[in-house]
Amino acid sequence: MSAAGGTKAIVAALVANAAIAVAKFVAFAFSGSSSMLAEGVHSVADSGNQALLLVGGKKAKRAASEEHPFGYGRERYIYSFLVSIVLFSIGGVFALYEGYEKIKHPHELDHWYWPVGVLVFAIIAETFSFRTAIKESNEVRGQLTWPQFVRRAKAPELPVVLLEDLGALVGLILALGGVGLALLTGDGVWDGIGTLCIGVLLVLIAIVLAAETKSLLLGEAADATQVALVREALVDGETVTRVIHMRTLHLGPEELLVAAKVAVRHDDTATEVARAIDAAEARIRTAVPIARVIYLEPDIFRGEAAGTAGTGTGTDAGTDKK
Repeated sequence: MSAAGGTKAIVAALVANAAIAVAKFVAFAFSGSSSMLAEGVHSVADSGNQALLLVGGKKAKRAASEEHPFGYGRERYIYSFLVSIVLFSIGGVFALYEGYEKIKHPHELDHWYWPVGVLVFAIIAETFSFRTAIKESNEVRGQLTWPQFVRRAKAPELPVVLLEDLGALVGLILALGGVGLALLTGDGVWDGIGTLCIGVLLVLIAIVLAAETKSLLLGEAADATQVALVREALVDGETVTRVIHMRTLHLGPEELLVAAKVAVRHDDTATEVARAIDAAEARIRTAVPIARVIYLEPDIFRGEAAGTAGTGTGTDAGTDKK
């Protein structure tokens, strides 16, 4: 994912949510609708989340230091995980509480045209934000389906914005349904039910985001295509004859660590081995440009059992037989 594309989607979502939040709170002040209050808090939470993503992206660009020799790329994962927590606590739990209170103590809506007008405006604004996120995501997701893109993306910003915008649109529709039914029936309980549905939706989205970013925080290997490219680039058939075993790890969305034990010929000189390792590193960086940290250990291969340890996807725990 390009950093520019992710930033564009975040800024579009931030502007839309900030404007929508103000409009929703104004509508709540005039109508007393709990759906509008829950949606207003939801939009504030989303605005804070986009700010967190921007801060995380900026902090991740810091140069490596002695204390953090592999850089700060994972800061983007940390801030994305914080987004899921904010969405769950401030957005989801608050909406569930408000919905429960409104069902327990229902009252008719005042000045119904305020919440209806604001919800229609919000749906239009969120649609433009969602459209931007879809457009930027389409440039990088390739042949992946949308669920696959959300699960496999190493850069967290676009999946986060996509899910937030989707949740916002569905939440607005639920709020409009709750307000509409409350107006048609004269029963404010429907407004509370709509608010409860919004809360459940936000909690579910937060759980999905937390699960995906947790996996990135723990450390994910390169995808199968990248692993295959690295393996192919490592072996030249002359000095480097095979990969004994290999590990890959994302240090950040655009930074990959590659560590491998490779087989060299037993009669090669130290100079020839050193040149072969340098050439292999160059081939890897050409094949997979994000492979920026590479550690290669030359060894002598003996027996087929050793080769089987390197047949996995980069996360195999094969033995180091030689």
